Amino acid sequence: MTDNGQYFQRDRTWHPPAFTPSYKTSVLRSPQQPLISLENTLSEMTGPVFGHSKIGPLDNDLIRNYAQTGEAIGQRMIVYGRVLDENARPVPGALVEFWQANAGGRYRHKKETYLAAIDPNFGGCGRMITDEEGRYWFRTIKPGAYPWPNGVNDWRPAHIHFSIFGHAFAQRLITQCYFEGDPMIWQDPIAMTVPDKAAVEQLIAALDRQNTLPMDSLAYKFDIVLRGRRSTMFENRMEGN
Repeated sequence: MTDNGQYFQRDRTWHPPAFTPSYKTSVLRSPQQPLISLENTLSEMTGPVFGHSKIGPLDNDLIRNYAQTGEAIGQRMIVYGRVLDENARPVPGALVEFWQANAGGRYRHKKETYLAAIDPNFGGCGRMITDEEGRYWFRTIKPGAYPWPNGVNDWRPAHIHFSIFGHAFAQRLITQCYFEGDPMIWQDPIAMTVPDKAAVEQLIAALDRQNTLPMDSLAYKFDIVLRGRRSTMFENRMEGN
């Protein structure tokens, strides 16, 4: 927050423009009128947080939390990091939710149309609460790339979606992370809407061999910065939030 208790305003030179014709769905849903910046209301800054009291013991283990007859199929991995504010202070008690496609690139969703197979032991979603140092972590499998009807032959690179719900309504944010070394990141029409290459790089989880579990799981580190000049890109942030 700023000194007067308000949240920092969005830096529009750092975030992608709302209207990006190469990302086709932005054409119809981007604002057609000039945006209005509003001060945060008291309810936005102090409103209730949901879901904190219903976290199960396997909620952050996507390899096992949906398993019926075995474990999820795919490259096993650990994703971890910290949720930080604009001044690099940890954000404890934030609800971090994550969802993704399976190893074949398919989501478990009734409207999914991709022909890749469903993994009966993989649900593709989980959550946890950040600890006192703002840390989160979860086990999962590496999601596969998948085609999407944006262009003739557009594919989404491997990625995981994140939702961060802090201590107020104005602190609910959505983003996604990619993985170090994936050449498809730089061919992704969604990632390419971000005008600053350094901003895209902040969406890339770094391979961390020091925290890899030998003969088990690779580790990737992905810190999430909520506000300020170096904030993580968010999909749903509006002016003034």
